Amino acid sequence: MTPGLPDLLSLLPGDPAIVHPLVALALAVAIHLVASAVARFASPRLRHRFRALGEALAGHLRPILRHAIAALVMALAVAFWPIGDFAHLILSAALALSLSLLAVHILRSLAIARLAVLPIALLLFVMVLSGSSGGFAPVAGMLDGVGLDLGRRRVTLLGLVSMAAICVALFALVRLANRIVGRSISRAHGLDATQKLLAQKLAAIVVVVAAFFIGVDLLGIDLTAFTVFSGALGLAVGFGLQKTFGNLIAGIILLMDRSIKPGDVIVVGDSFGWVNKIGVRAVSVITRDGKEHLIPNENLMTQEVENWSYSDRNVRVRIPVGIGYDSDLKLAQELMLRAAQESPRVLRNPKPNVWLTAFGENRVEHDILVWISDPESGVGNVKSDVLGRLWLLFREHGITIPYPQRVIHAARDSAPLFP
Repeated sequence: MTPGLPDLLSLLPGDPAIVHPLVALALAVAIHLVASAVARFASPRLRHRFRALGEALAGHLRPILRHAIAALVMALAVAFWPIGDFAHLILSAALALSLSLLAVHILRSLAIARLAVLPIALLLFVMVLSGSSGGFAPVAGMLDGVGLDLGRRRVTLLGLVSMAAICVALFALVRLANRIVGRSISRAHGLDATQKLLAQKLAAIVVVVAAFFIGVDLLGIDLTAFTVFSGALGLAVGFGLQKTFGNLIAGIILLMDRSIKPGDVIVVGDSFGWVNKIGVRAVSVITRDGKEHLIPNENLMTQEVENWSYSDRNVRVRIPVGIGYDSDLKLAQELMLRAAQESPRVLRNPKPNVWLTAFGENRVEHDILVWISDPESGVGNVKSDVLGRLWLLFREHGITIPYPQRVIHAARDSAPLFP
């Protein structure tokens, strides 16, 4: 017959009350060291193989893997160690600590607030320690005995703690699922940026709805109790939350018809800039001044919007220039074309052009027409660059830029104004 762990422990010399706890402590330390070494070796490979999961955990993959391995091996040690002595309590505490640290790193990687993480970790430590030591039933009974009656239902401290733990766990799972799905969709090669964003929004809605029904099932909530609440919620949506849901639907429609996409250069009213993000409530538009305008999605559906990059990112810029009537017209037009061609942001194809538009009162009007492919970098700086180069060329070749003049003729035989 194969000797069990109690038989092996009985072969150790010395007082069992001292030796067994020391052996248990050494075993717990050894398990954590081995788990740390395995995590250091395996985490880079897991991060490379499951890149979406590694990015979703935001740099906490190694400690999560370390504490998960330690908790798994420690659970086996607790299961095989004889119950009832101080050594078993040491292993149980090590197991509870590993699971608590595992929960802390998972929740912190998902940006859960410390105010919610620390109570959950402490609760998990107490539950695992008391459960592995055979004493969870008294703790649960004590928590269940503290409560109050609300009508036909009884609200206990155990129920509140369980509800809080389930809510935090579901919230963390929703964030983790959204991160993994979002990063997986962002790496899809068959979708463009707009389709990826739409798929991420729809996936997030599906995850939240699924988490809601799972939470209702775990908490044992009767959905028939929501009959009155659903009616009140419908009224709230119809009155107070009408704009919110309207903006949500408008944002989804904008992503579906692809009329406005992230990176587009748009003009809405007095706001000019490029679309940074299409959110649930509003579209973020960054101007050339670095200001970020949040425009409600409904406004983009109901107002007139100029999209400079809807079907083509090339934008034509018109630069008016006037020259004097005594200037060489052909030479001036050649210099205008040369200044446009030498500007670094002006495209060579379509090529720039110069139009004679009108004969003004004191100058010949021209328009320099240039094309750019990066309107998000601004339009005024292109005009400034072309006009600066043109100013130097005009001065070098003697082309004059006239300015308005007024000539006043006074009659000689007119009576003096003052006697």
